[in-house]
Formats: sequence, structure tokens, C-alpha cells
Amino acid sequence: MLLAAGLFAACWPVGAEELRNYTVVGDAIPASLTGTRGDVARGRALIVERSSTCILCHSGPFPGQAFQGDLAPNLAGSGSRWSEGQLRLRLVDASHLNAATIMPSYYRVEGLVRVGTSWRGKPILSAEQIEDLVAYLTTLRN
Repeated sequence: MLLAAGLFAACWPVGAEELRNYTVVGDAIPASLTGTRGDVARGRALIVERSSTCILCHSGPFPGQAFQGDLAPNLAGSGSRWSEGQLRLRLVDASHLNAATIMPSYYRVEGLVRVGTSWRGKPILSAEQIEDLVAYLTTLRN
């Protein structure tokens, strides 16, 4: 029962958290949104659970995870292809780099269209979750 409640909560918009300020420099957000490094284990868990939507579009080195997506780049080697800051911007607001992207803006709430009522004005992921994802993705070197 607690596990089901936790999974349900994980797919609900973050809500009350006030968005933290960040600065885009070139193609990256160089500074952590939280001021600290994220947790690698929590980042991996976020990627493989379907509520974050990562593996609905992406595939990667996730043995045992059936039905990985093929709409977006494979996440294998993410840490070799992009810096922490570049990964952070792609998660926060991929449309900053490509206005036609299908990737959701996980930490942006302004200027979005076709947003469900329960999601309006709320980021999909918290600053901590973004940092957890960045921490994990940077470990994917091959």
C-alpha cells in the first residue's frame, strides 16, 4: 500500500515548490539548482520508473527494463556526450536548445501550451530530482 502511494506521488506534479533561479550560459546551466550534487541511486530510480517518462522515449543501459523507448537518443554514454550543465539544461528546458523538441520541460512552467489542469504552474520534477538525474546521467560514460 505504501509502495503504491509512493509511486502515485512520484507521478504527480511537484506543486508547492517555488522554482529556483538558474542562469543559462551558452548551452548549459552550469550551477546546480540546489547548490549540492544529486544522488546517483535516486537518479537511476527516476529514469527507470515510468512516472518520470524517461524510458518511455529513451533507451539505455537498463537491463531488465522492458519496453524502453526509441523516440529519443539512447542514454548510454550521456556523461561522455554532455557536461553536467548541458544535461541540466536539457532536463530543465530542452526547448531552449530546440524549439521543436518533443521532450517535456521538466522544470519550466511559463509559456507552455497544452498543459493539463493539474500540471499548470507546477514543474514536473523538483530541483532535487533534476540534480539526481544529472548525477546519474553523468555516470553513464560508455
